[in-house]
Amino acid sequence: MNKVHTSIDTRATLLETGLKLFADQGYNGTGIKEIVDAAGVPKGSFYNYFKSKEDFGAAVISHYSAGFAEKWSASLAEGPQQPLAALQNSYEQIISYHEQCTVKSGCLLGNFAAEMSESSELCRLTLQQVVSGWHKRFSSYLRKAQADGSVRTDLSAEQLTDFFWNAWEGALLRMKIERSTAPVRACVDLMFNDFFLP
Repeated sequence: MNKVHTSIDTRATLLETGLKLFADQGYNGTGIKEIVDAAGVPKGSFYNYFKSKEDFGAAVISHYSAGFAEKWSASLAEGPQQPLAALQNSYEQIISYHEQCTVKSGCLLGNFAAEMSESSELCRLTLQQVVSGWHKRFSSYLRKAQADGSVRTDLSAEQLTDFFWNAWEGALLRMKIERSTAPVRACVDLMFNDFFLP
């Protein structure tokens, strides 16, 4: 039992360390030795949990996604009951988080997509699966908002979701370039207070 618990802890420590280093330095800018040194884990132990750095990268994407999904669920549950307002509130909380961060690292998914989609099919497919899950959830809220009359119906919930994702990821990129949350704040304001409305 103790051994199993230690294995889970070691794997989680590696994933958390990789997540931080990838966010700060990028996938290609981070080596396995740097990851294991920062995690305080012997290099040989890394391969007990991951077949390769690519396998580790895909696991970090899934780990990040699971953590984000959990926080997003809590944010939506604690927010307003109206679906559109709940979505807006959750994204305003994300912006508040970015405002508290000294380094504007953007979205790990967007960063990985730019860096790894061409060079790693495993990471690309993992990203695709994660984005698809986010897309379904966001669309379901917009569909409910269309049903209660608070969101336009001339475009489908899926089309609106696609447009928001593209705008949001572009705004996150600008946030990194400008080192300011103004682009993401403007994106959320325009989307929720104008574009989505009937």
